[in-house]
Amino acid sequence: MNYLKLSIYSLLFAVLLISCKHHEEARRPISTASGTFMKKSADRNKKLVANEEDVIKKIIQSNPKVKYYATPKGYWFNYEEKNEAETATPRKGDIAYFNLEMKDIKGNIIYSDSDLGPQTYYVDKQDIMMGLRDGIKRMHKNETITFLFPSHMAYGYHGDNKKIGPNESLIVTVTLRNFIPDPEAQTAAPAAKTPQTVTPKPAVSKPAATPKKDTLTQ
Repeated sequence: MNYLKLSIYSLLFAVLLISCKHHEEARRPISTASGTFMKKSADRNKKLVANEEDVIKKIIQSNPKVKYYATPKGYWFNYEEKNEAETATPRKGDIAYFNLEMKDIKGNIIYSDSDLGPQTYYVDKQDIMMGLRDGIKRMHKNETITFLFPSHMAYGYHGDNKKIGPNESLIVTVTLRNFIPDPEAQTAAPAAKTPQTVTPKPAVSKPAATPKKDTLTQ
């Protein structure tokens, strides 16, 4: 009887072990496929960025007389009009007033200045194109700058769902007309305290000392 029970337990244990092993092996291809997909996606994005940067660098090289500046964010720009008299640039919360024109990387106009009209932007408080979000903070009043944005600094893989397609690099010319400080940061100066008049307390006169009687007899 004990031998029969032992045999049954051994059989159940073997079935459980085989089932677990089979389940584990069945899951491995899913994990491997997921990792392969992520790697291929990352490689594809790197290749896309590299190709876009090569095109932009060829544009820069074809215009040796124009001074382009590279930025840590991965885009380039040049000054069409530079205002060296100004030192202040827009900061978070400031209200920027500007005009812009957008072209594709071949120089064809997508949106003209008249198409878009005057723009108002609360710096770092509104959702706009990533490149403009950073680029406007580099500008001074009455400056015009042309930016070369790869797609990851423009509208990315989805475009703008209108005239700008997926993964499209852009040439964007911006004129910053003016910007004003964040109204919420303009706090009124605290009112000066009115000096209080201190009324001097009247001096309290001490009572005259009573002369002591001479107790000595003459």
